[in-house]
Amino acid sequence: MTELFLLFSNIAAGGIRILICLFLIFRLLSAKKPNRNSVMAALAGITVLSVLLFIAGCSDFYRMVSETVLIAVCACLFQGADTRMSLFVGIFYEIAVSFLQFLIMAWAGVIFRSPAFLDDSEGKGQTAVWLMHILLMAAAIYLWKHPKINRKEAFHFASGIVVTGFLAVVTLSQQTALSISDDTLDMWTILAVVLMMSVLVFNMNRQYEAEKELAKLKSQQAQLLERDYTALNQAYAVNARLFHDFHNHIGVLRRLLAHEKLEEAVQYLDALQAPVQEMTETVWTGDETVDYLINSKGQAAGDSGIKYQVKVEFPQHTNLRSADVCAILGNLLDNAIEAAQQVQREEERFVRLTIRRINQMLIIKVENSFAAPPALLNGALKTSKEENGLHGWGLKSAQTAAEKYDGMVQTSYGDNIFRAVATLSYQGCKV
Repeated sequence: MTELFLLFSNIAAGGIRILICLFLIFRLLSAKKPNRNSVMAALAGITVLSVLLFIAGCSDFYRMVSETVLIAVCACLFQGADTRMSLFVGIFYEIAVSFLQFLIMAWAGVIFRSPAFLDDSEGKGQTAVWLMHILLMAAAIYLWKHPKINRKEAFHFASGIVVTGFLAVVTLSQQTALSISDDTLDMWTILAVVLMMSVLVFNMNRQYEAEKELAKLKSQQAQLLERDYTALNQAYAVNARLFHDFHNHIGVLRRLLAHEKLEEAVQYLDALQAPVQEMTETVWTGDETVDYLINSKGQAAGDSGIKYQVKVEFPQHTNLRSADVCAILGNLLDNAIEAAQQVQREEERFVRLTIRRINQMLIIKVENSFAAPPALLNGALKTSKEENGLHGWGLKSAQTAAEKYDGMVQTSYGDNIFRAVATLSYQGCKV
């Protein structure tokens, strides 16, 4: 085969490998999707590397090392991925791809009894190489069309592939149709074991990170709920003190009216009404805690000059816990009010809350105006506030609460409107 054809084949195959690995980093590490800049940088980098390695006549080892470095650089610069984890994924991805390529070439040689399949400079060898890359592209397309594969399923799938590869390389040492050196078989057997360990280590790392994130989320969620319940208790305490001293207030009012001091009586009533006004009497759901939350957020919106609209169709006697509904409503409304406050023109500020029930599904939709499109961090919405603490945990807390009822929280924005929609499945309860 001509050297020019081999060079173009190496460049094309390298580009496919690099792009698929960047896509895997996006899926595995929750990084940004590969954009045009990352794709162009990866293709330019692999072209330069392929030419240099081809001219220098370097072995596959140097190709794997250089591709791993290129993958890590592109993932960190353009996708915001962690450097350490990008290198980890890149290294073992390159080992796995080379391992798969060796197995395809070796078994093709065994089946057709031709050692030419082991030489990638020959036509048969190139056929095996491109068969492997076609399989890679098919796997990438499958992952692209199935974005909801969970971590447990992915772990079992990856483990099954690696174990199958280990058995395949062990079986190669028993066949006699194709001569393969013992050193080569020993090397790939050891690397197969290393790949199995890498899959296990990566899964343990992801599980540890998920558990740490969940523990932190639960702690922050408890603080968020405590904040809203504290405000509720304070409002009820003011109301309770008012009713406790009711007979005293009646006595004062009777004395003022008896002396025909009407203006002073009205002022006294206004003073009594002030703390109660903070806790309006509007009933939205029939759940006192949820009603208070909706009303208190409305008051907060009004204080910021935000138009607050509410439409509620709430089911009665369900398995929905007040704490979970408050976690969703409180956080979505807090985020909406925070975003609407940034709009400069007061007449353009608004927050709309819609709660509907469709069969056994409760839909909570919060819409709001915003000044600038929300920022993203690792593919997730980032708070616009600079302080640390509870900010940035709102949507995570709402998502956690929704998942208890086989639901989810989805966000979108367009036409200067940001939407957050939570869906929850509920069941009726006997009274």
